[in-house]
Amino acid sequence: MVFVKSWEDFEIAAENMYMANPCQCRFTMKYTHNRGAVLLKLTDNAKCVQYKTEVLSELRRIEKFSGNLIQMMASKE
Repeated sequence: MVFVKSWEDFEIAAENMYMANPCQCRFTMKYTHNRGAVLLKLTDNAKCVQYKTEVLSELRRIEKFSGNLIQMMASKE
């Protein structure tokens, strides 16, 4: 499992992984209240990309990314 340091790198890696194999990809988001941390994980059973943040201002980016990913998952293309 790979933790990506920057948000931009995670976003690019996750989108590329999803586009390469959309039927096998799973996206999870976990919030840990004690630490105030959000953990994002995208896996296709062969590779796994993770991003962890404790910065509240990044929640807007996470929300936008999640919406885009769900939109890609729901489209017929």
